Amino acid sequence: MNNIFVTLPTSFSRILLSIFLLTGSLVIVSCSKQAPAEETALELRNQATLSNYFNPSWAMDTLWDDGLAEVAVYDAEREVYGKKREFEYTQVTVKGDFNREHNVKTDDYSCQDLFPVMKINQFCRIPTDNYPYHYLTSVFVHREQPWALHKLTSTSQEWCGNTFKAITAESDHFKQYYNSYFDGQGEGERDLPGDLLAEDQLSYTLRSLRFKDSTAFEIDVLETQQTNQSKEPVVYENAKVSSVGVMFNNVPAWKVDVQLAEGKTNTYWFAKAYPNQLLEQKTWDGRNYKLKKMSRYAYWQH
Repeated sequence: MNNIFVTLPTSFSRILLSIFLLTGSLVIVSCSKQAPAEETALELRNQATLSNYFNPSWAMDTLWDDGLAEVAVYDAEREVYGKKREFEYTQVTVKGDFNREHNVKTDDYSCQDLFPVMKINQFCRIPTDNYPYHYLTSVFVHREQPWALHKLTSTSQEWCGNTFKAITAESDHFKQYYNSYFDGQGEGERDLPGDLLAEDQLSYTLRSLRFKDSTAFEIDVLETQQTNQSKEPVVYENAKVSSVGVMFNNVPAWKVDVQLAEGKTNTYWFAKAYPNQLLEQKTWDGRNYKLKKMSRYAYWQH
C-alpha cells in the first residue's frame, strides 16, 4: 500500500495522536517547509526570574550531542491498593528535535520549524495481586530552558482499561487533553496555569539548579500525572524549593527538598558532578526510587 502524506492543523494532529495511542491506527503526516513560527510567550515565561535559580546552559553541554540516551534504572516502590509494591523504574533522557507543525519529534530534518528539546521518558511496570499496572510518561523540555515544559504525555494500562493525558504549551497557559475509562473522566480538555513546573519534570529540571546551600525559591507545581485517572489535577501553589550539599553513600551530592504543601515534601538527591544524575527520590506519597544502574546507549536500535 502506498504511503499517503497529508498536512493537518495542529489541533487535529493531537486528535490523531490520541487515536493512534488508543487504537494503534497510524496516520503519516509531513512537516512544514515554511519559516519557523515565533516562540510563544509561554515558552519564554519567567526566563529572567527562573534563570536566577536554573542554569539555561545546563543541557547545552556536548555530552547530549553524542547521539546516545542516558538510561537510568531505579529500584522503586509505590503503594497500590494499600500495599507497598516493589518494581523497576526507568528514566531515559535524550536530546531530540521537535517540529512546530505537528508538535512531535521530527523525522525530516529539512523542515524549517525545528527546535531542540530534551526528552525524558519514565516507564514502570508495577505488579499487584490481581494484575500489573503500566505507566509511561514522556516529558519534553526546551533544551536551552531546562525549566520550560513544552509538552507532557502520560499513559496507563491495566486490565480495567487505559488512560491518556497530554499537556501542551499554549500562548500563555497549558492545555490538558484527557481520555480515560472512568465515568465522569471519559474525554475532555481543560486549561492549566502557565507559570508552573510539572512534578513529573522535577527529576530532570532540578538537575539544572544553580546549586548552592542558600538556594531557596517558590514555584507552582502541577501534581504527578502518573495515575490511571484523569481528575482535575491539583496545582500546589508556592511550593518551596531548597537545596543543601551533603554526602550520599560517600558521594558528594545535593539534597533538594520540594515542599508542595504542609506535610507533603518530596526529596531528591543529585550527584554534585555533572551531569548531576538523580541518585534517589522520596516522595510524600510513597513513590520512592533509588539508582540501580546508569548507562548511555541508543536504546531504540535493534
